[in-house]
Amino acid sequence: MADKMNINRAWETLFARYDIVERAAREGSFRISSSEINTVKEARLMAKFDRSSQLPEIFKANKLSILPISRGEYIIGSFATHTRVIYPGTKPTPVVDPRLETLDSSNLYSEASALLFAYNSGIIQNIMNTSKVAFTVFGRMSSGSFDYTIEDSHALGISKNISVQNAQIEIDAGYESAEAFCVCEAKNIAADELLIRQLYYPYRLWATKISKPIVPLFLTFSNDIFHAFIYSFEDVTNYNSIKLMEHRAYTFADEDISLAEVIELWKNIKTLEEPQAPFPQADSFERIFDLLSVLADGALTRDEITLKYAFVDRQTNYYIAACEYLGFVGRGNNTEGEREFFLTPEAKRIMMLRYKQKHMEVIKKVLECPVFNRAFGMALNGGELPDKSMVCQIMRESNLSINETTIDRRSSTVRGWLDWIFRISAAE
Repeated sequence: MADKMNINRAWETLFARYDIVERAAREGSFRISSSEINTVKEARLMAKFDRSSQLPEIFKANKLSILPISRGEYIIGSFATHTRVIYPGTKPTPVVDPRLETLDSSNLYSEASALLFAYNSGIIQNIMNTSKVAFTVFGRMSSGSFDYTIEDSHALGISKNISVQNAQIEIDAGYESAEAFCVCEAKNIAADELLIRQLYYPYRLWATKISKPIVPLFLTFSNDIFHAFIYSFEDVTNYNSIKLMEHRAYTFADEDISLAEVIELWKNIKTLEEPQAPFPQADSFERIFDLLSVLADGALTRDEITLKYAFVDRQTNYYIAACEYLGFVGRGNNTEGEREFFLTPEAKRIMMLRYKQKHMEVIKKVLECPVFNRAFGMALNGGELPDKSMVCQIMRESNLSINETTIDRRSSTVRGWLDWIFRISAAE
């Protein structure tokens, strides 16, 4: 029964039980075992936060975070554990789809399949600047023993010392060439933060095992684009010495979408009745695509979506609701009676299409909705996105049954979705 407790409440229980805030402040950190965490909820779910915004409220309120230090123990303290990931406007380099029967480029919705495509299409070889690369390592392993310093998130310029003794780590992929060894952390979403530990612990392990330079790589796959963030650690003993050396982008999309094609699509659309689902509050359409990609790999509960997609709880609700509004996501109960979310048959069909067909079908679904259809027409007539007041007026006239405050807040979703449509439509 303890495992039914949500992560926020579970950590509040543990913080109260062990007086963690006071002891971490007094002693500099607090150690907690997996068995102690397991008394309220499975430690695996309680101790991995890919984004700092995912941290439980009690951690955020006290500027604390958590790191593994052995196979069965964690340390809690004021540690600077994450770094921002910025996506520059790099034009993606086209890569050739290897056209393998067992590796379908229209179905790269798991991290494993995305990694296999990156290797077999030559992306990894391009990143490592050589045609001869071997895929040699993946999976769980022991970190070995090492010490490091980490910045204090409370005090600028202050560092703390941490000792690691055979913590469990997981490497998504390791690639070796004659010149270097690349340790790769992969995400099949457009992650905007990196938990440095996911590269640093494997980096420290392999730096003691081999003589070749270690290349830390963060590879994301979102909206049919691979983004490669190539890092270095300037001081091997300093967790926060991570430095971005280069960003590269790649795509296998072989057909552009022209604005003229989108306009023609819009002209022929017959708008539908306003969906029964609440009007969406989810400004980033890229993140909607990412959520659809995550669910394409199988149904998930709300907590599983939050964990896998690196959402905060509130965002999970907003983006699930946005997908339901478009008719892409349904809900039911799994065998344990938990609510889970899944792609509708229509969404499954669309997500299996190739790039251009898939995006055109999704654009059609958006523009079938009355508010988005009218706002798109206004953007065409005015030569730019309608401003907030104009969008709010369209929403008022559409009888959405939402109050003025909600209209004001959700108008940004309309502008965000239209902006996405125009951005992926190549100018002629």
